[in-house]
Order: sequence, then C-alpha cells, then structure tokens
Amino acid sequence: MKSIVALQAVVTATPPTGGPTAAELAAVEAEMPVILAEVEMLDAQIMILDRTPSEVDQRRIRRARRKVLAARREIANQSAAAFVPEVGA
Repeated sequence: MKSIVALQAVVTATPPTGGPTAAELAAVEAEMPVILAEVEMLDAQIMILDRTPSEVDQRRIRRARRKVLAARREIANQSAAAFVPEVGA
C-alpha cells in the first residue's frame, strides 16, 4: 500500500505566498453589490425552507430576486461601457 505522505510533499511543495493582488481586490469590490444581493436572496430563501411561504415571504423573495438582477445588470453595463469607445473624443 502506498503512503499518502509521499504525495503530500508534491501537493504542498509551493504554498501560496502573499494575499490577493490589487486587481483581484478591485474585482471583488466591483462585484460586491451582486454578492450582497445574492446573500439577501439566500437569506429570504432559507427562511422558508421549513414552512410554507406566506405572501410576505413571496414578496421578499421577489424583491431580492429583482435586486440581484438589477445588480447584475449594473455590473454588465459598467463592463460593457468600458469597451465602448467615446464618440467625439
């Protein structure tokens, strides 16, 4: 039987150094509205896991879903605007 210790050195030979780069942090910061909206939607969905959703629960989920879609739309529009050249400049 092979020992896993022999394989462990290969897997952990080069541990990650440092933390996230400035570009990675900027990307996370740009996506933070989407992340927060998705967390809010998950919270609304988790609340109804063990019971039948009431009208208020259904409204809360619809509102959270619309918030996620709006945040995703904003991110998509911002990234699309970065690739469109300005006319008359």
